[in-house]
Amino acid sequence: MYNIPLKDLEQGVHKYEYLLQDKFFEDIDAPLVKRGEVNVIVTVTRNSHAFEMDFEIDGVVKIPCDRCLADMDISVETQEHLTVKFGDAFSEESDTIVVIPELEGAINLAWFIYEFIVLCVPIRNVHPAGQCSKSMVSKLRKHLIVEKGEGEDAELLDDFGEMEDEAEEVEVKTDPRWDALKSLLDNN
Repeated sequence: MYNIPLKDLEQGVHKYEYLLQDKFFEDIDAPLVKRGEVNVIVTVTRNSHAFEMDFEIDGVVKIPCDRCLADMDISVETQEHLTVKFGDAFSEESDTIVVIPELEGAINLAWFIYEFIVLCVPIRNVHPAGQCSKSMVSKLRKHLIVEKGEGEDAELLDDFGEMEDEAEEVEVKTDPRWDALKSLLDNN
């Protein structure tokens, strides 16, 4: 379905439109995006030496929240470019130039489209404060033991505090031997 028979294309501009739904992401079977609904328009311009492909991608994918693992919607919107040339064997000369065997004469765009979508997904995916799964947050809070301070642990503690305004205080446990040393620091 995502194959474009480049060998058979006449000179000029050709347009292909795809509506990617859950089945597309299941078939790709990649780890990050498993569901979504994305519109893709591919404009292929054939000239004498190459095929210039412009991708317009717009839609929503479902990604698990890094904190509570519940699905969350991530908006994806991008425009990408790919140049395809004929050669002896398949190779990627760069991020935007691909060589395909002239004998095959066709290219499957499914993986390229998936990669363009994944590039739109942020590195850290978390629900806004208060929207994480309440049951998962309560389980995480039950097992969260950190010392108040700075850094990622303090930020995580703050995030959990924001998510459940009515939740009980997070119990902070410290080693009593450190308490004696801290009192020495406080006296200075």
